[in-house]
Amino acid sequence: MAKPVRLTTHAETVLRERQLERQWIERTAQSPEWSDSDPSSPDVERRFRAVPERDGRILRVVCVETASKIRIISAFLDRKARRPE
Repeated sequence: MAKPVRLTTHAETVLRERQLERQWIERTAQSPEWSDSDPSSPDVERRFRAVPERDGRILRVVCVETASKIRIISAFLDRKARRPE
């Protein structure tokens, strides 16, 4: 079973402002196409996934995963994201 996804207040705000669907964020957090660590904080991870509903644009979800949940800090469609080779 997938871990529950919890959004911070900031994440809830940007979800509405950026017209993102919660299911896209959960799908990216739970099953990213690729990920990398955040250079400013070792606990924070950036997870990426193409969103077919948005013409395949790449969604970046910034999160912290613990043993019991995935906490979403922020999310946005990342124009500069490129799949690693």
